[in-house]
Amino acid sequence: MEGLYTKEQLIKKAAEEEKLQVKQVRAVIEMMEEGNTVPFMARYRKERTGALDEVTIQSIITRWNYLQNLVNRKEEVIRLVEEQGKLTDEWKEQVLRAEKLQKVEDLYRPYKQKRRTKAALAKEKGLEQLAKWILAMPHASVMKEAEKYVSKEKEVATPEEALEGALHIIAEQAADDASIRQWIRDETFRRGKVQSAVKNEEGDEKGVYEMYYAYEESIARIVPHRVLALNRGEKEGVLKVSIEADSEKMVRYMARYFKVKEETDGGRYMLQALQDAYKRLIQPSVEREVRNELTGKAEDQAIHIFSENLRSLLLQPPLKGKVVLGVDPAYRTGCKLAVVDEIGKMLHIGVIYPHPPVSKKEQAKEMLRKVLKDYKIEIIAIGNGTASRETEQFVADTLKEGEHSAAYVIVNEAGASVYSASDIAREEFPDLQVEERSAVSIARRLQDPLSELVKIDPKSIGVGQYQHDVSQKKLNDSLSFVVETAVNQVGVNVNTASISLLQYVAGLNKTVATNIVKYREENGRFTSRSQLKSVPRLGLKTFEQCIGFLRIAEGKEPLDRTSIHPENYSEVKSLLKSLGFKTSHIGTSELRQELERLDVEQVTKETGIGLLTMKDIISSLQEPGRDPRDELPTPLLKTDVMKLEDLKKGMELQGTVRNVVDFGAFIDIGVKEDGLVHISKLKKGFVKHPLDVVTVGEIVTVWIEQVDEAKGRVSLTMVSPQE
Repeated sequence: MEGLYTKEQLIKKAAEEEKLQVKQVRAVIEMMEEGNTVPFMARYRKERTGALDEVTIQSIITRWNYLQNLVNRKEEVIRLVEEQGKLTDEWKEQVLRAEKLQKVEDLYRPYKQKRRTKAALAKEKGLEQLAKWILAMPHASVMKEAEKYVSKEKEVATPEEALEGALHIIAEQAADDASIRQWIRDETFRRGKVQSAVKNEEGDEKGVYEMYYAYEESIARIVPHRVLALNRGEKEGVLKVSIEADSEKMVRYMARYFKVKEETDGGRYMLQALQDAYKRLIQPSVEREVRNELTGKAEDQAIHIFSENLRSLLLQPPLKGKVVLGVDPAYRTGCKLAVVDEIGKMLHIGVIYPHPPVSKKEQAKEMLRKVLKDYKIEIIAIGNGTASRETEQFVADTLKEGEHSAAYVIVNEAGASVYSASDIAREEFPDLQVEERSAVSIARRLQDPLSELVKIDPKSIGVGQYQHDVSQKKLNDSLSFVVETAVNQVGVNVNTASISLLQYVAGLNKTVATNIVKYREENGRFTSRSQLKSVPRLGLKTFEQCIGFLRIAEGKEPLDRTSIHPENYSEVKSLLKSLGFKTSHIGTSELRQELERLDVEQVTKETGIGLLTMKDIISSLQEPGRDPRDELPTPLLKTDVMKLEDLKKGMELQGTVRNVVDFGAFIDIGVKEDGLVHISKLKKGFVKHPLDVVTVGEIVTVWIEQVDEAKGRVSLTMVSPQE
């Protein structure tokens, strides 16, 4: 980086691109280099960052890494061209001004060591001078000039052969020109079209890609999910996809660029060379670049949707203090039952066979009633997989007939089978079958979605679109960031958290998380945060990063159950003392009232703690056990079931958002299939993206628009018929 740009210049550039203050970007970069994590910066260094959230901090780091890669590549190409002895001040200046890697590669293209191209072979035969002569477009006969280059020694047999070689040199020169490539690329994006045609209809038995068998859409308007659908159809061999642009317009532009005099003999041959340059060298390359850019943007959008849906799912409110019965529905192998207590400990495992082929319905009812009574079950969590609706009907009928009052919830079980077969599940429940573990997981998902979902690879949670068609590394990085952000926003009870949960805490990894659990098992519960310094591999920097996110509910130090960082304990205790309170008063109504009267700005001057941090501290003293998820509506509890045939146009229902995609949202309204609210029916007026209106897990009011019983499809609207 030294030499081309200073660090400060790059920081200013990043600030400009991210539309942030230079001091904010500088603070983030400095803290990152000091080894600070994103959640720690966002929560405990608000004064330095200017209260930037995790997403913005991560965005700064991503932009910083891109700029560094850009600088490194610029350095490399300048060095390579200098080694060839072809470096000019003008070319170097163009490289230094380049804002994108693509531009740098375009500028470097003429100097790149190429394989033996047609132009390279022509140069070896001494035809470069003829090419230069044609470029000058004299009025003399080109063929006559070409005769001078016929040479047995250089294997040029005829004037036609000499001319062909010279035109290959001109074509390559045109194709390597950075400004020509940029104009053609931009023009293709502006006015080009994506086209697809059927290649193998037999390979598309269900007609998934039927709308793309003869399809055309402008590159500028095509939406991300269609790009990914076309890519998938092409990958499966069903479709042939291409980029179409006005080739005549491209050649005309190049002719103007080279000031071609069409009335001359040289000019006519120049046009031939430029047509060849576009068709053979530029168009295929630009098509790849356009497809890559469309795919890149589509992937970013798909990953963004998946990430937002995952964030909503992870931050679903927990149902605290309830004994839950989890049901993993199935036909042949029976419905597995698992009872877990208020903190997720398994109390009972069983199996019932209410459905065909076994059909022991009455016996199943009896067993279900006994479990409900014995364990005083208030809530039943039913997985939404195979046989879910039949199981829901069975549970609703049993509840109606019995004296035990309980409600049930349909739980999204995506990924439960992945968890059940995982090493984590085998370690936790070595004596249970896969389906029994799944029933435990379904029950726990209702009690504390975050703690349970972190045990599953985020890709398996199934709240996205085309997740298998995007860059898996980009997807993993984005989803891991979402999980890490969610875990640290909520905070973790260090005495009950699993390794899966702990490893997402800022500063921790799987090894240290494992050591924390081992230490807990060998030495008993942690009674203070400072004890964590004794955990192997948990050094001072790690302690600083993680400790504010680790809570101890009933320890020696009341501040340990808050999100207040130990680095501020002495100032906080002094503040409490000055108000006539002790740490044991945290969370009491008396302290709350006193803190509400506090002159916060005056306290910040006295303690030296920044205003933003002090506001967080006061909030933690008022509500020490606050869970940000508690502010969200709890899951929709049900006592009866609906069938598709019960639905009538205009009927008003409550539903749970299960998935949000580019074109709308899928809502669980209690029938076999989720209903779709198209983006145009989410609210009155224009909607840029469904995520602006709804989130996964949200409870919404919908109206029935249309029911297609044959296909099992339900169209919904969130716009009231009265509006």
